Amino acid sequence: MLLEAGGVERTAAADRPRGRRAQWADWLGSQVFILPNFLGFLTFTLLPVLASLCLSFVKWDVVRPVNTAQFVGLGNFKHLLGFHLENGLIVANDTEFWYYVYNTLFLMLGIPVSIFSSLFLALVMNQRLRGIVFYRAVFFLPTVCPAIAVCLLWQWIYNGEWGLLNQALAPVYNFVNSLFGTHWRPPQWLTNPQTAKPAFILLGLWAGIGGYNCILYLAGLQQIPQELYEAADLDGANWWHKLRHVTWPMLSPTTFFIAIMSVIHGFQGGFTTAYIMTQGGPAGATTTIVYYIYNQGFRYFHMGYAASIAWVLFVVVFVATLINWKYGGRRVTYL
Repeated sequence: MLLEAGGVERTAAADRPRGRRAQWADWLGSQVFILPNFLGFLTFTLLPVLASLCLSFVKWDVVRPVNTAQFVGLGNFKHLLGFHLENGLIVANDTEFWYYVYNTLFLMLGIPVSIFSSLFLALVMNQRLRGIVFYRAVFFLPTVCPAIAVCLLWQWIYNGEWGLLNQALAPVYNFVNSLFGTHWRPPQWLTNPQTAKPAFILLGLWAGIGGYNCILYLAGLQQIPQELYEAADLDGANWWHKLRHVTWPMLSPTTFFIAIMSVIHGFQGGFTTAYIMTQGGPAGATTTIVYYIYNQGFRYFHMGYAASIAWVLFVVVFVATLINWKYGGRRVTYL
């Protein structure tokens, strides 16, 4: 009876609401664990973002003291996005910016090809084949390789004189020249403005098809209930019908996520490849918006103007994400 009474007493004490002091102690203890992450976010994310917003309204040479900054209001944005009449024609104030926007959008043409290629590769690697784990690792290898090493490798492949790609194409060109009496030569991939951007797209496809998108598709394929395929088999569906009416709808959430992240990465990407392989050339053909921000801020020291370009890029990415979320989300099929 004493044990029972004591047990009842201890249970009642445990069920009794804790004091305010104990609750504050628990709250303070939880904040101690959150504090390192919060300080990191505050120092390396929030404060730089707010600083860039302030810089976008001033004209400041980064090598001079901050107190020499000149407040220009929306002047940076007006020059960046504005137009003026010149000899009766409407000309952009910053023609380079719009050319680099075109470069960025052109390089993003590889996104649909990359998405569908990753899906096809995931369908292949989802089969029960001998040594499939090894092949998965091989296709994922370019993703974990250092970007500098990958760019240097492809810089050698694209070399116009002794690169691997032109050496492979040389017999084809020699045959065509001997057959038609022409004098064609393999292209100078990285020094010709017409071929530099397609060369970058090919590099991006090689590095990204077997990367994270393929892993996401592979995980999505393994989550599709097998009962759906069994029901399709009973209805006499072939592989195309199952791909179109079962696999693709069930992978729509994965495709939706991959499409949004690919568009964001497309607007923000292109810096490392251009910086290492072409320095933004030839004639600015591989300069993207992000690389232009780098040039304005750390090459020409126009820090305020670089910040304004960065905020315009943020708005573009934000609007594009909202559009994808609004219209792309309607076609997503959830289990």
